[in-house]
Amino acid sequence: MKIEYFADTDSLYIDLSGRKGTDVVELTEGVVMDVDEQGRPVGLDIDQASRHLDLNRLDFAHLPFQVHQVA
Repeated sequence: MKIEYFADTDSLYIDLSGRKGTDVVELTEGVVMDVDEQGRPVGLDIDQASRHLDLNRLDFAHLPFQVHQVA
């Protein structure tokens, strides 16, 4: 999983699988899910992320692996 923030568009993209999306599903205004050929989620795109999320804080809990800070 990879999480990227793009300041120039204030969007947050969560890559769930590393697979290519072939279609999109709008979950709600400003939140789009990319899906693969079988309709499985491959990513989430959140527009105006700073208005909807606290981008200064990520809280990881109950994950089956150790989290390493990348940036």
